[in-house]
Amino acid sequence: MNMKNKLLLLLSSSLLLIFSGSCKKEENKIYYEGGTNPVLSASRTGTIPLSFANKDLEAVKLLWTNPDYQFTTGRSSQTVVYQVEIDTTGANFTNPQRKIFSISQDLSLTLTQNDLNDYLLNQLQLTPAIVHNIEVRVRSTIEIAVPLFSNVLKFTVIPYAIPPKVEPPASGKLFLVGSATPGGWNNPVPVPSQEFTKVSPTFFRINSIALTGGGSYLFLPVNGDWGAKYGAIGANNTNNVNGDDFRAGGGDMLAPAISGNYKIEVDFQRGKFTLTQL
Repeated sequence: MNMKNKLLLLLSSSLLLIFSGSCKKEENKIYYEGGTNPVLSASRTGTIPLSFANKDLEAVKLLWTNPDYQFTTGRSSQTVVYQVEIDTTGANFTNPQRKIFSISQDLSLTLTQNDLNDYLLNQLQLTPAIVHNIEVRVRSTIEIAVPLFSNVLKFTVIPYAIPPKVEPPASGKLFLVGSATPGGWNNPVPVPSQEFTKVSPTFFRINSIALTGGGSYLFLPVNGDWGAKYGAIGANNTNNVNGDDFRAGGGDMLAPAISGNYKIEVDFQRGKFTLTQL
């Protein structure tokens, strides 16, 4: 190879290296830099007034600040989801019955006295006409970041009694019938094994009964009479088998898939029933 060709080869190699280097794209990595815990405030402090006469009036308005999630490119444009949690004092927001509101983007929540009272009675299951202490906080999240929590506000409340969600049986009695039960669909049902114990005017319980998995059942206010019944709020056998809402004149309710002994509780005040395997 002569000198001229060597110079041409060297020049070509150098140009190739320069061209290759210029084709490499610089990567712009985006990093999460953090956010600020939201600050929670309210339209009132101390006691939140609750009364049936003022049930449509505002109980409390909760407001919180934007956590301002920041990335290396600036303020986040991701959707922020807020969860307002209401729980009893001392439970530290671990109570599975606590009330949780999921709110997208908004920075406030207004509760009427009727709504708050309903949550206290039917969600937290607090006794009416008694002083209770509750706590409220806000949990904010975006997809890639750990949650941020607000300060905790404390309130005193006295829930008021409301009419039961489902009218209790005028007979003062309640019976269990259906293919899931030992007595099947025969009516009248065997007693006392398929008769509920009346715990209160709005609460009935069977402490233990053998149920056939996958069967159906209903509640009857009068043994031997099909004229009235309580059942599922939706189509037949579409209920949550461990417990759900119910109504007068409702459809057949589906029993759990596993046969065994169960405790059944029927709460007319809340309009809910529960099954617990023993």
